[in-house]
Amino acid sequence: MGFTNRWYRIPRPQTFLYLMSLRTGTELITLSLLLNKVSGLYGLLALLTGLHLSSLQLSMYIYSLLALVITVLLASHIRTQSPFHCLALACFHILDSIINAAYTAAFGITWFLVISQHHSGASGNKPPGAGGSTIDETAGFTSPQYNVSQVDVAVAPDQGVGPGDEALAVGRPGFTTTAAEPSFDNGVLQPESISSIITICALWAIRVYFVLVMMSYARLVLRQHVAATSRANTALHTGSKSDTMAENPFSPHCPEGRGWKGKLGRFMVALGKTYWLGSEEGDEAWMNNAQSFRRREEGLASPVPGVVERERRRRSGTGPPPPMPPLQAGQYLRVQDATDGR
Repeated sequence: MGFTNRWYRIPRPQTFLYLMSLRTGTELITLSLLLNKVSGLYGLLALLTGLHLSSLQLSMYIYSLLALVITVLLASHIRTQSPFHCLALACFHILDSIINAAYTAAFGITWFLVISQHHSGASGNKPPGAGGSTIDETAGFTSPQYNVSQVDVAVAPDQGVGPGDEALAVGRPGFTTTAAEPSFDNGVLQPESISSIITICALWAIRVYFVLVMMSYARLVLRQHVAATSRANTALHTGSKSDTMAENPFSPHCPEGRGWKGKLGRFMVALGKTYWLGSEEGDEAWMNNAQSFRRREEGLASPVPGVVERERRRRSGTGPPPPMPPLQAGQYLRVQDATDGR
């Protein structure tokens, strides 16, 4: 049963491309997201040149600017490992992927309809789909007045065309291989559409992997925060009501659970509580490996085991008693002989 559950659970990468830590991967993914959202600014600047945009295209550029601002505000907290900001960044990346998938589907359908229209011989009609006019104008398609495949020119006399002579051009009709009416199926079946579909699928496979890396890093930050601030400071699940769930760091009694950030944090955790707080075999080793991987990546030496053990005992109250204060001048230490009092 456990083996079956591992097949259906969300993948949780432990490193980024098996070369870098999750934090470094999250920073690189966020940088690529920022570069992608900057295109919204250039899209709006294109309006100043007189470019006509549909309402769907305009909404995409406005959303890109809004996403750019949100990403900039959250990206600065990746290194500080703030649980709220890292979780918000991961959730926003998921939401942004869904919104971008909707825009990609809408513009992809329009693109295939425009291709189908040009192959069907109906190039003079209004391009179908949302933003079809802009795509048709900027795609580089040509709309000849006559659709011919060969032109024969007959001149007289044979010596060439002299003054006052006439030349006759005879065109042979070209052939179309598609239906007379544009359709989505017809556009997908065009030879040049296959490469577009493969490219889109490859880019979205990379995007899904980026989402998983962002989620895994946010989960790591949450669980490290819970382990560090647990009320008993001994185990990850000590402060939780369930043995299979870690304590929610955004609970009302926790420092991170106060105010509107706490309410928003509880809402984000509730969307995938099992993923964010659920226990799994190997989680403790994964967290330790992630910390050691990050220290090795940064060139930091591992902490001395004795120092870690003394700190743990100090927090739990089982450590040795504190040392005696140093003696002042004129004071002496009285040692009672074991024979006294006999």
